Amino acid sequence: MRDKAPPPPEPQKAPHVTVLLREVVEALAPEPSGIYVDATLGAGGHAEAILEAAPGCRLIGLDRDETALALAKERLAPFGDRVTLVHGRFSDVEDHLAKLGVGPVDGLVADVGVSSMQIDDATRGMSFRAEGPLDMRMDPSTGETALELIERLDDDELANVIYHYGEERRSRRVARCIKQALANGELKTTLDLRRAVVRAVGPSRVGGVDPATRTFQALRVAVNGELDELEALIRAATRVLRIGGIVAVISFHSLEDRIVKHALREASVWEQLWKKPLVASDEEVAGNPRARSAKLRAARRVALAGDEVFA
Repeated sequence: MRDKAPPPPEPQKAPHVTVLLREVVEALAPEPSGIYVDATLGAGGHAEAILEAAPGCRLIGLDRDETALALAKERLAPFGDRVTLVHGRFSDVEDHLAKLGVGPVDGLVADVGVSSMQIDDATRGMSFRAEGPLDMRMDPSTGETALELIERLDDDELANVIYHYGEERRSRRVARCIKQALANGELKTTLDLRRAVVRAVGPSRVGGVDPATRTFQALRVAVNGELDELEALIRAATRVLRIGGIVAVISFHSLEDRIVKHALREASVWEQLWKKPLVASDEEVAGNPRARSAKLRAARRVALAGDEVFA
């Protein structure tokens, strides 16, 4: 029996629902005189909450998605010159702050991974639930697309990407089917990619995770260099935060959380605010199912002998 395409996503009441909002604000504990960085601005939910919690504080918002920046600019307009928006990668946060003449900062938050807005926009090519181009770039103005990545890699290289970034046990079979579809001229859209994956691993089970989930995640992570970006951000946070400043990171899958967990365990640099990550309440998950996999870890920058921070 042929596998049916997954149903389209339900219409969203808002372009993006901010996760763990209260928990992030409580972790940062923003002060009126403070300077805070939202390294993944998105629709501006966390930024707005920080600005409201501490009238007078300043916020620097970064995002490599210009569509998201435009939405956030409109949302944060009431805060006037307390807000500065920057188009760029969060791995370059140190350079962005230096160009602005800002530093050190009092807090940094990052809600990493793909946003609901990007998933729900079929033209971005990040979802297997709607027909779209095989793009997957968070910044459509630069870098290679998912299709170009697939074309460039050989079977073994593609299998390694799918295995390491998607934790897909049948990665070699999936890679072969994807390359076969490419060779046959049958790999042009997101649904073409999903069909190739289904041929490799079989149809989805009732109530189970879609068979294409891991492969789509892997290609998106590879296209955007997401794990390298996250590691670079946390390294940069040690330099841009003042002593006593807070870093708070929300992750959505085990690869991201592993990086954050390992980095914030470095006791010579960080004092963790809590040992286990905070997760969304049942109430939040009921209102926003995508919050189910969110994990928040936060830590305070500690002082070292002879320590120097970014200024």
